[in-house]
Amino acid sequence: MLATVALFMAGTGVLAGCGSEQSGGSGNKVRATGQAPGAAARARRVAGAWDGSKAAEAWRAGYHPMGEAVELPEGGFHDKADEHAYATQNFVLRGRLPVASERSGRVTWKSGGSLTRPLLGAREAYERFAGGGNDGPHLTVTGARLGEMTLATSRGPATVPAWLFTLEGYDSPLRSVAVGPSKLPRPPVGPAAGSPSGELWELRSLVEVAGDGRSVTVIGNHGACDDGPVVHVLETDGSVVLSGSVAGGTDGPCTAQLLGREVAVTLDRPVGDRVLLDAATGRPVAYGGPHGPSPSWS
Repeated sequence: MLATVALFMAGTGVLAGCGSEQSGGSGNKVRATGQAPGAAARARRVAGAWDGSKAAEAWRAGYHPMGEAVELPEGGFHDKADEHAYATQNFVLRGRLPVASERSGRVTWKSGGSLTRPLLGAREAYERFAGGGNDGPHLTVTGARLGEMTLATSRGPATVPAWLFTLEGYDSPLRSVAVGPSKLPRPPVGPAAGSPSGELWELRSLVEVAGDGRSVTVIGNHGACDDGPVVHVLETDGSVVLSGSVAGGTDGPCTAQLLGREVAVTLDRPVGDRVLLDAATGRPVAYGGPHGPSPSWS
């Protein structure tokens, strides 16, 4: 069992897509030079299960955050001490948090359409980023009011209700999303048998989708004695399936470490409303923030 967990964030990664493009069937394109046949077959199986499924329909109709649920004050924190306080979730609450008079809030997408979701209380939103109580540097919350913020979602940017928390010493608030996500649809395909293996590793998380939607950055897992993660991509009309694996490796003694590295993957066309899937899990790739995955996966 890989026991010690560490994360190395690199500016570059092994980019899937180098080399020739291979046909994956009608409407499908896979840049899979060097990909193991079993992993390529698994990606096609995942795409085939999701494309046109009720799960994909539910995913596209729902509200699934794919970005940070907490927005820092304008300009960021004043100093390293405040940055450390936020990173360690060390907050002090002075005063009372308000109780919302409404039970629901509306998510409105930039591309059109809206959805009503249950409204989170100020206390619940506060606890999303505040879990401290240690003797180190802290941030002080003195109040909150209901407002809104912009958030990346599986359907593109959306304006969502948010609690705006007043921080002592700051002119602009810290914002925390105030509506709960839609329930994740049940995947139409199970996880890959025997994963992780030499052919297929689960991806750790989604880092970002580029503004033009033509590339995605994920964190791929790998060990201490290999050349790092590789991510292959299979694109169909309905999905983008990412297959993680590792390059290189040795047969000799090696420390038991699970490492992570950012890998940027270029697509043939923007992600759009296609479902971004992990071939190993058969599920949508979860966005991973500094305090854990986005609310959809928590």
